[in-house]
Amino acid sequence: MDYKKSNAPTNTITRDTVKMASETGNIYETVCIIAKRANQIAQEMKHDLEKKLQDFATTTDNLEEVSENREQIEISKYYEKLPKPTLIATEEYINGRLEFSTPDDDLL
Repeated sequence: MDYKKSNAPTNTITRDTVKMASETGNIYETVCIIAKRANQIAQEMKHDLEKKLQDFATTTDNLEEVSENREQIEISKYYEKLPKPTLIATEEYINGRLEFSTPDDDLL
């Protein structure tokens, strides 16, 4: 899923944990599934941001030559305004777009 096109909220929402755990039967397992997906999304976001900011990297490390790059600031602000990875992963889970398997499923 493309995190940029996610319709996840940008702020936290109170959720019914019992309802969320109905698919797995265990709230802790549900939280682990969402957390693993959130880590995947966070890594993807970080990689994309670093790739975009790499275009603005300078070869000199002189602190006196630090200059503000307007485009770099705008890119950083855009990524700050995106929903957090945990909110995106939770939205994916609730809408049934998150596929997962447990070790118990593999044995059956």
